[in-house]
Amino acid sequence: MRRCALLTTDHLEDYFVYDQMLIEPFKQKGWLAEEVSWRNEQVDWSQFDVVLIRSTWDYQQDVTKFLAKLAQISRTSAQLENSLKIVEWNISKGYLKELQSQGVNIVPTLWFDNFDYEQLSQSFAHFVTGELVIKPMVSAGADFTYRLSLANLAQLRQELSEVFATRAFMVQPFLNGIVNEGEYSLFYFSGEFSHAILKKPKTGDFRVQEEHGGLLQTVQPSDEMLVVARHCLAALPEDVFYGRIDLVRHSDEFVVIEIELIEPSLYFNMDPASPQRFVDAFIQRFG
Repeated sequence: MRRCALLTTDHLEDYFVYDQMLIEPFKQKGWLAEEVSWRNEQVDWSQFDVVLIRSTWDYQQDVTKFLAKLAQISRTSAQLENSLKIVEWNISKGYLKELQSQGVNIVPTLWFDNFDYEQLSQSFAHFVTGELVIKPMVSAGADFTYRLSLANLAQLRQELSEVFATRAFMVQPFLNGIVNEGEYSLFYFSGEFSHAILKKPKTGDFRVQEEHGGLLQTVQPSDEMLVVARHCLAALPEDVFYGRIDLVRHSDEFVVIEIELIEPSLYFNMDPASPQRFVDAFIQRFG
């Protein structure tokens, strides 16, 4: 029986993880799939035919070590998916600038290498808005993401200067569409659309993740969403096995918040047929 590692990490008790829904469909296709932590130093990766990066949701705490582990796996006989090349491209949100240069509409963004309070203050006027969102270039799960207003900026000055003292970051206008309508996620396996969900933050919050109380529902994407998503996929440096494209409505069109190609939750729980579609796409790709 061929073997596939579902790359995860330690101590995911506080997270919603759905990768185990893949194990039985894999078994039915003659593959033994098992969850393996990327932090386990005792693993012989060559015992696996394929290593799928799945719920490695602490990588942002030690990016250098994480990339080194993926490089180590890539040097074995195991096939790493998505590839190390695409992970290196996707790990910093600077990839959004590259997508924008290819005509993909993204959330309006300013990019900062160093924390500068005056420049941050001027971002309100730049975007003609009363609220901003600031987030690290390398982040996951809304870690170190702040919703800023003219009223609370001064209060958060010291905290922000410490958090972003050594982190490049991005600043965007806060989009009311995230609260009023929600954020859409479209999932693709081997370039084919699988399913889509709408994520809405709980009352009084702006973060849509389940861990922060976000509410989820399955939706059918509009033709406009599908066109934007296909444009995103076509703009990637290489074909990917799986991907999640996050969209939000802004100025009467859908714009890209993120493209998740490293360790996105694929929300198999939201579509009962999606684990089988994932495995079928896998078998078509890897045999």
